[in-house]
Amino acid sequence: MPVETPGPRPSVVVLDYGSGNTHSAVRALERAGADVTLTSSPRAVAAADGLVVPGVGAFRAVMEQLLAVRGDQLIERRLAGGRPVLGICVGLQILFTEGVEHGERTDGLGQWPGSVDRLDAPIVPHMGWSPVRVPEGSVLFEGVEHERFYFVHSYGVQTDPAAALAAAGETPLSPPLVTWAEHGSPFVAAVENGPLSATQFHPEKSGDAGARLLRNWVQAL
Repeated sequence: MPVETPGPRPSVVVLDYGSGNTHSAVRALERAGADVTLTSSPRAVAAADGLVVPGVGAFRAVMEQLLAVRGDQLIERRLAGGRPVLGICVGLQILFTEGVEHGERTDGLGQWPGSVDRLDAPIVPHMGWSPVRVPEGSVLFEGVEHERFYFVHSYGVQTDPAAALAAAGETPLSPPLVTWAEHGSPFVAAVENGPLSATQFHPEKSGDAGARLLRNWVQAL
């Protein structure tokens, strides 16, 4: 019988803008089956099958670093063309309307409605493994719906972006699929919305479950 040769590996750019645990993300994506480049080159970002936007630290600092390399424009252009983007940790948070830290408000990218606020919990930061509540139809979480994932964060989105869109009279054909976790109170653990997906947890630090999630994303490119 003829031996099937594997197809080409999808190309993924991890956006290099000075924020995020980029090298561990690169290694995890390579293990998930992608050819990965760490760069902020507009040409490379535009050409890649997938773009990953990591983020670690304060919302304002991450936004400043992102804007410095025109990352907002790079992300917007990809989404306008239906090209996949995956945000990780603060890379999820900056996709929302705003972040509020120590009483100071910073504009986000506004892809989804919602504010990133300090978690309403007796112990902050939320650090460790937590289960998630996955909606039906999730592609990211296929096969890992009942697993735990690794979180490290003090801030999060605690309102439902899908409900906010509906309340504002915006009824997209495919409303966001929102995955939830809980630390003191519920918060958004992940969002899937057409070409745009994001996770509050770190899939690259989440063992076999995180590896499967990244493989699901890479295989959908």
